[in-house]
Amino acid sequence: MSSYETISVAIEEAVATVTINRPDKLNALNAKVLAELTAAFVGLAESEPPVRAAILTGAGDKAFVAGADIAEMSGLSAAQAKAFSDAGHRLGLVIEAAAFPVIAAVNGFALGGGCELAMCCDFIYASDKARFGQPEVNLGLMPGFGGTQRLSRRVGLARARELVFTGDPITADRALGLGLVNEVVPHAELGSKVREVAKKIASKAPLAIAYSKRVMARGFDADLALANELEATAFSALFDTEDMREGTRAFTERRPAKFTGR
Repeated sequence: MSSYETISVAIEEAVATVTINRPDKLNALNAKVLAELTAAFVGLAESEPPVRAAILTGAGDKAFVAGADIAEMSGLSAAQAKAFSDAGHRLGLVIEAAAFPVIAAVNGFALGGGCELAMCCDFIYASDKARFGQPEVNLGLMPGFGGTQRLSRRVGLARARELVFTGDPITADRALGLGLVNEVVPHAELGSKVREVAKKIASKAPLAIAYSKRVMARGFDADLALANELEATAFSALFDTEDMREGTRAFTERRPAKFTGR
């Protein structure tokens, strides 16, 4: 595994933990962080033995990611800002394209780019101390890493407009009520909760997980008939896998299945 300056990557029992490690800057995103996160997730997608689930979180006790690095961003030209935005979108696509689920463990502030980064993950668990928001309008800006698009897909257009237009942060409990996060847990229990879920996912058939993730992503905005055809095609393809044969055999033999991803 490569070494990084602004993040850390650890793998244990097929579960990767990617930590943004700038606690003195509240883990703010700059060009270096975006590049290293992208490289890390590309590397995890190609790792041997393969990763079966990943956790994305922030170092320290205050922030997941408090937003973009304003000191760096404020000096950008329009062309440089476009490149910065493109880098954020590229990272989001890499996370979404990963064959394994990525869980955001939001341990504090997830504002601006931090909220956008969390929304790139398959789902979000939040500490009861977490705060979410898209406050870019307070800087004379708008979301630039997919916030205007992913937020509306998660919480609905009217609620997304409210959050983007007011720039107001919301509590973890309100984010839960809006459907932005899957669960809110006591701050001290967040790490253990997310690891428990990630390990459970890692124990399942990895090809079935990968196919399910891909079909759900591609079918979400598609015509229902087309989306169901995508599902049927993927479903039938799994019948040619060793994992399907192992899973059904284990079920009839009343024992835990041992999946190999083949």
